[in-house]
Amino acid sequence: MSDWGGKKVSTYSKGMLQRVGIAAAMVNDPDLVVLDEPTDGVDPVGRKDIRDVLVRIRDRGTCVFLNSHLLSELEMVCDRVAILVQGEVAAQGTIEELTSESRRYEIEVGGPPPDWAESAGLRVSAASDAGIGTTTLVLPSAEADAVQPVLDRLRADGRVIRVLRPVRESLEDLFMRYVQDPETGKAKAPGAIRKARASKGGDA
Repeated sequence: MSDWGGKKVSTYSKGMLQRVGIAAAMVNDPDLVVLDEPTDGVDPVGRKDIRDVLVRIRDRGTCVFLNSHLLSELEMVCDRVAILVQGEVAAQGTIEELTSESRRYEIEVGGPPPDWAESAGLRVSAASDAGIGTTTLVLPSAEADAVQPVLDRLRADGRVIRVLRPVRESLEDLFMRYVQDPETGKAKAPGAIRKARASKGGDA
């Protein structure tokens, strides 16, 4: 930013104005920093620079409140998150805590689903494709010990295990799950809902 020291602020790009705002927020090394969409309008290199700054000040003990719609970036820098739905906190905690129920293993194997899949607690996510000849099995567990017997049984059947991957919801997936209306399947209207106040003293 030193290269821009002699230029008028009115000539700054939106990304540079964001940098100036963040720098101003950190003057005097505060204990608390509140930032609203700090990477809005910033190029990819600048976004990484800002994330690195936020991680550094977080690691030295500064409390950073960060509001952003770039959920993938929040996953990179935040210890805890809160999801607001229509003005109310719908969920809060660490990303690990909030996504724990969605953690699972996906196993891609050659051939059709094994006939013992259901009894072993597996769900068939993708049936065998005639052109590829693979099946994706889902084990709803995050424990490595739980997947080993399944792998052993697949090998005993002579199956080729093509891919084994641990999976969990992204923060974006989690957010969409909370904002989706269960009746319509569509996202709820943004913004806080106004709640009617009870009238005092009876009817007017």
